Amino acid sequence: MQWRDTLERYGQVTRLLHWGMAAILLWQITGMALRLVLGRTPLMAFWVGTHQSVGTVLLLLILLRLLWAWINRGRRPAQPRSWAGRAARLGHGALYGLMLLIPSLALLRAFGNGRGYAFFGHQVVPRGGPRIDWMSAPADLLHGRLAWLLLALILGHVLMVVLHHFIWRDGTLRRMAGRMRGRMADCQDQISG
Repeated sequence: MQWRDTLERYGQVTRLLHWGMAAILLWQITGMALRLVLGRTPLMAFWVGTHQSVGTVLLLLILLRLLWAWINRGRRPAQPRSWAGRAARLGHGALYGLMLLIPSLALLRAFGNGRGYAFFGHQVVPRGGPRIDWMSAPADLLHGRLAWLLLALILGHVLMVVLHHFIWRDGTLRRMAGRMRGRMADCQDQISG
């Protein structure tokens, strides 16, 4: 099991961070989309009630992911030096930037809106503080809009993975997802042997 990245593929830590963050983003975006469709229902109250805390976890994970990428710099699969490679770097940079900015804006709002901030039920900032407009206004204006832009970029990211895997067949997905058939065969050999 390869924990660190190599020039051929991403290691287990990078993969765990990638797919864990994908699951969290799916939770966050699905919750907000369902709230728009279903309105305020008990299920939505629970789902939306986790949004702030889960967003904080997402921010911590993106910081950890950036640190891990820096630790593995020079060891990771390289993007080609072509227009496609530059586009991939720009796309990934935009994804990372939005994943940092969106929860940061939300935290800034949480600290400045006077309603307090609780992390999974533990009060971090008490309720009833003064509203501080310079902290709340940017998130009020941008948090939701940037989240929809992030969703569009994620869909573009998924589309590019599909193109790489099924059209260009260049192994891009395998570098992040691994060789599942090979692992399944290894497990079957161990079971039967």
